Amino acid sequence: MDINELKRKRVSAISLGCDKNRVDLEKMLYNLKNFGFTVTEDIDNCDILIVNTCSFISSAIDEAVQTIFMALDLKRENKVEKVIVTGCLVNRFLDEINSLLNEVDCFIQVKDNDQIINKIMELYEVEGNYSFKNGRLLTSLPHYAYLKIADGCNNGCAYCTIPRIRGRYKSVEMDSLITEAKELAKQGVKELILVAQDITRYGIDLYNKCALIDLIKELSKIKNIQWIRLLYCYPEMVTDELLKEIQNNPKVCKYIDIPLQHIDNTILNNMNRHSSEEQIHNLINNIRQNYPEIAIRSTFIIGFPGETRKQFNKLLTFLQNAKLNNVGFFPYFKEEKTKAYFMKKQVPNFIKKMRLKKVQKVQEKIMNANNINLIGSQTQVIIDYYDNDVGCFVGRTIQNAPDVDFYIFFDGSSSIKVGEIYNAKIIDYFNGIFKGELI
Repeated sequence: MDINELKRKRVSAISLGCDKNRVDLEKMLYNLKNFGFTVTEDIDNCDILIVNTCSFISSAIDEAVQTIFMALDLKRENKVEKVIVTGCLVNRFLDEINSLLNEVDCFIQVKDNDQIINKIMELYEVEGNYSFKNGRLLTSLPHYAYLKIADGCNNGCAYCTIPRIRGRYKSVEMDSLITEAKELAKQGVKELILVAQDITRYGIDLYNKCALIDLIKELSKIKNIQWIRLLYCYPEMVTDELLKEIQNNPKVCKYIDIPLQHIDNTILNNMNRHSSEEQIHNLINNIRQNYPEIAIRSTFIIGFPGETRKQFNKLLTFLQNAKLNNVGFFPYFKEEKTKAYFMKKQVPNFIKKMRLKKVQKVQEKIMNANNINLIGSQTQVIIDYYDNDVGCFVGRTIQNAPDVDFYIFFDGSSSIKVGEIYNAKIIDYFNGIFKGELI
């Protein structure tokens, strides 16, 4: 086979896990297409299938392994020629999966993502050398994109596998991010969603200071970027300077994702979190009193080792008082080679399930009350898609992120266009869904 025959191959991919992982795949797909491959969404009609994996928690590992087995079934059925596995599972368990999944044609660690085309040429015994180029082939809806501003993490949370998988925190050069964002804007992206394991520490390793606000200001200068959304801001790093930038910058969504994980000081200390109960209370009160337009999203871990009924009830009380806008809850997963793995007083699974169900029920009531209070208010919305089944346009308000938060429905109208941003009025809310009308 020569290189021109190779370029006629069709490549498809399955991406699992977080949106930081998605960005890695989008960069690979761009280069695969630039090389000459046909990139297709049809996994049953491709020659090369890439499985981009996650291994953050046990359930993600199970999903990754099952997806790889599915890909190998396609290979056995001669529907796929080569199966390539990339992502965090490879970084975390390369030796184990090398022997367990020996039918996989190639495993690529994250640090070698830029070698994927050279690896494929080796698989097909084609000579050549490809130089990886900057670019993204978006797998999200075309009007929004995730901008990964850093990789890895230095926080050392007791339950987390990320530092072992991705290494120490490493910011992306600001000039490179600005160039990437400008290219995304040229492709029609209107909403940039900033992601990293912790975006609030952006730039400390490069510029000896937190440069997140500087980055936001530079991104705001890009003409076609209309929304900038901030995910994963660690509480101890959320300053008044950052909150003022969110409040006063017209392009920054009045929205902040602050992973709190718990409220009890003993649990926070055992988690090796860097914020205290008092600091969290002060932060939430500060946002509510001085920056009331900013919606708060957070996440919490239920059933961390040693969590007592009293500590869990303290979390429930906090949620009832804080009235956070959007919340995700996760049961604690006992992950090997983490500090928490060796902790005593592991909470039984049946108790974690009971607590998880209870806390979700409490937060559901809070969110429903919050959202009902929004009826009659006006807000900006972005239209994500048209749902043929219900005959409505589906969008998000400026205070809701894709996939994890609430959606707003609009009756079908020829005046509405997917991907556009409008002013709208919330006219109803029921069971997690807003109904709106354009102003």
